[in-house]
Amino acid sequence: MTNDRLKEMAEINKLDGYEKIDLYNYKNVDKLAYHYKEILKLIGEDPERGGLAKTPERVAKSIQFLTHGYLLDPVEILNSAKFKEDYREMVIVKDIEIYSLCEHHMIPFIGKAHVGYIPNGYITGLSKIARVVEAFSRRLQVQERLTFQIKECIQKTLNPLGVAVVIEAQHLCMMMRGVQKQNSVSTTSDFTGAFKRVQTRAEFINLIGTKLH
Repeated sequence: MTNDRLKEMAEINKLDGYEKIDLYNYKNVDKLAYHYKEILKLIGEDPERGGLAKTPERVAKSIQFLTHGYLLDPVEILNSAKFKEDYREMVIVKDIEIYSLCEHHMIPFIGKAHVGYIPNGYITGLSKIARVVEAFSRRLQVQERLTFQIKECIQKTLNPLGVAVVIEAQHLCMMMRGVQKQNSVSTTSDFTGAFKRVQTRAEFINLIGTKLH
């Protein structure tokens, strides 16, 4: 999805110097709002009462923002800042916030991603790593697939000597319903190339666990 297309789909609200940008397809708002209004009726609410009158429209816009990763091309993101550089040491971007929706219940899971790679002639802008995480996480997801997709995208686009991805997340579907375990954390990992070596992987794990600030 091009930047121009994203701008076309952005609603910009300015108030007291604050700018909020919501991404949504205005053509789909009415369709989604209709269904959310029906959902309100089915759970026993009155969608016409004051507090809920505009809720279907708000949720219609909200769900599109929460899943706007479908509009983003992670490969294009990496290639937009791909530079030739003779650097062959570990590059790590850690503590990247994740806000995603579990595809089984459409309830959020939140956490952090730690991503590392060892360049092989090319590097990418550090912010692009975070944007790739955002592009994949802002979709209906499972944590295992999210971990794999981030790794595969970086590996195939930059062709580095290796990629490492670790995600730690709390799933509200486990906290708010079902087993209702409040303190559980799910960890997933995936590695390619040089990171399959015990020593290299151990260095990565040590670095993402070290507090330097």
